Amino acid sequence: MTVFNTPTLDYGALLPILIVFIGAVIGVLVEAFVKPAMRRFVHSLLTPATLLVALFQVIANRETVTTTAAIGSVVIDGPVIIAQGSLLLLSLLALLFLLDVDSFAPEASALPGSEEEKRAIASGKQQTEIFPLMLFSISGMMLFSAASDLITLFVALEVLSLPLYLMAGLSRRRRLFSQESALKYFLLGAYSSAFFIFGAAFLYGYAGSITFPEIRNAVIASAGNDVILLIGIVFLSVGLLFKVGAVPFHAWTPDVYQGAPTPITGFMAAATKVAAFLATLRIFYTVLDGALWQWQLILTGVAIITMAFGSIVAIAQRDVKRMLAYSSIAHAGFLLTGVVAFNKAGLESSLFYLFAYGVATLGAFGIVTLIRDGQGEVTDLNRWAGLGKKSPAIASLFALFLLAFAGIPLTSGFIGKFSIFSAAYEGGLQSVVIVGVLSSAIAAFFYIRVIVLMFFTDSSDSSVSVTLPTRRSSIGVWSAGIVTVALGVLPTSTLAFITDLAIFAR
Repeated sequence: MTVFNTPTLDYGALLPILIVFIGAVIGVLVEAFVKPAMRRFVHSLLTPATLLVALFQVIANRETVTTTAAIGSVVIDGPVIIAQGSLLLLSLLALLFLLDVDSFAPEASALPGSEEEKRAIASGKQQTEIFPLMLFSISGMMLFSAASDLITLFVALEVLSLPLYLMAGLSRRRRLFSQESALKYFLLGAYSSAFFIFGAAFLYGYAGSITFPEIRNAVIASAGNDVILLIGIVFLSVGLLFKVGAVPFHAWTPDVYQGAPTPITGFMAAATKVAAFLATLRIFYTVLDGALWQWQLILTGVAIITMAFGSIVAIAQRDVKRMLAYSSIAHAGFLLTGVVAFNKAGLESSLFYLFAYGVATLGAFGIVTLIRDGQGEVTDLNRWAGLGKKSPAIASLFALFLLAFAGIPLTSGFIGKFSIFSAAYEGGLQSVVIVGVLSSAIAAFFYIRVIVLMFFTDSSDSSVSVTLPTRRSSIGVWSAGIVTVALGVLPTSTLAFITDLAIFAR
């Protein structure tokens, strides 16, 4: 007689993910049953409330450590708590900009009726489906960072990715460019998912199990010397490196960042990296640690090429969103330095860097939404000339975020880069540290070039103006600026908090 064991779920540990998912489902019901005129108002209450309730539950779970939260498919430990908390905080910050911009309103020219009727309809018609899509993506990110078997990891990857493909194509003010970026993101994402599942199949064939502990035991038993294992590692890495935008899997990044609605670009750049890098750290630190010598050299090469490529190519960019995209590629290389360091300091510094970089990135893209002319957002750097004289506060904040990206002292970027390079040096990777420092110096050149353009170049007739930020946008950019300075001047408590929790459960 066959006996079936009833699966047990730790709902308390899983509650943050469930809260966000339930909020997303309710958001879909709002789209179906609430009048169009009221949808935006309802979403403006539902979405932040969902994220705040989930954040409070993450804080309540801060001492929870379990590897059996969902029958061995989900693990909740210190790094997961930090990642989920970071994701929710970054999402709340991104939501402030998302609620304020009109990137999702249709062009008046595309609507029927007289000119006055067109303008009236365009000003009131919003694509409010963006809010449940955002919540679905966040729930996928939270699950992706906590997955402890290959099937759950793949499902979470698709849950976080599919809404992003749709969100990237919702900028009706740049319809063709936005749709092109969404199509490119979708097609390349599909290829990367295929590589990911192909690698997962090889790892399953090698270990005879999809769970991380069983795969780890098989890797240790064979000392990492198995062709099937190596093929699985390579193909699985392709899927992970695509999500973080590392070279040579970066081709989608500049086009998608440029074409997607700017608030969505910031959300993708900040939140996706948190989820993807925590999953990467878990896999290489706790599953494939027995094959260290097989993957460390490959990822070291990828990290070096990514840092150098992103920093050098960014110099030639004349579009601010493309510049920030190549900056994001370079930062993916810096974060890979924490992965290849393969020590606790590497994990701690990566978690700090992910949050600090995410806040500065959202602040930078939030300011981009404010730089406009009569046609909408202006991302041509040549037209940013003299911005410091027109709006000193906004230009100074943007300069602060650029200096943080460059790793200038008294900013969060300096603490992040110092800690991550120290971890790599401690791990014996002096060559990576040298390339990282040189890449940071190259990156500082084009960051400072933008600052000079804003403050020390006369404006032209075709220059832009700064829209007066609403209360939400003001809170967003100033909060990002304050956190960027606070993490640079007083990082001790944050680093101590991360140090106490940054221990993977096995």
